[in-house]
Amino acid sequence: MRLLIAEDDRATADTLAKRLREEHYAVDVCYDGDEAWDYLRATDYDVAVLDIMMPGRDGISLVRDMRAAGNGAPVLLLTARDAVSDRVEGLNAGADDYLVKPFAFEELSARLRVLTRRGHRQATNRFELADLVVDADSHAVTRGGEPIALTSREYALIEYLIRNKGRVLSRQQIEEHVWSYDYEGASNMVDVYIRNLRRKLDDGRAVKLIHTVRYAGYVLREGT
Repeated sequence: MRLLIAEDDRATADTLAKRLREEHYAVDVCYDGDEAWDYLRATDYDVAVLDIMMPGRDGISLVRDMRAAGNGAPVLLLTARDAVSDRVEGLNAGADDYLVKPFAFEELSARLRVLTRRGHRQATNRFELADLVVDADSHAVTRGGEPIALTSREYALIEYLIRNKGRVLSRQQIEEHVWSYDYEGASNMVDVYIRNLRRKLDDGRAVKLIHTVRYAGYVLREGT
């Protein structure tokens, strides 16, 4: 899952990004509203975390611009002001949630899980396909009841695949949702990670779940 954090306090932004990456998110960070708008026009984010008070466009203006442009990505607003009028303005502009500073990281993380679940019309953060189970709360992956040990990037990839099970995803779509702009890797990194997942999830099993669709990309589904 790929997030955008737009926060003018660099220490706060960088700390949030570090901790969210530890939870297997791909994270892009910017420090003013105009830069955030450039990011939002260039990338299909799963959630945008926007500070209300920023240089350039403020968070509420960004939400309005997003919605006017047809960008429906969930938005979590961060605000240092707890006035009801500020929260109402943000929600009326099209934000999905807000969080008042200072906040506990655990609460931010929980709210992001709710927003990503809502964005995929999922009732829970537990995803299943055949005997594969991915728990997005605990980041645990099992197949046939057997725990599967994955790296952080492998986990991010299988979570994105299972959130979109049955849907053919292009390499570009996978790259945009699992890797951030600052990742430096080989041009075939999607194929490399897919091979790793196949080895861990499909090898030795009668039912294969990760399938290549020629000239299109990859899909997670039962059968051929």
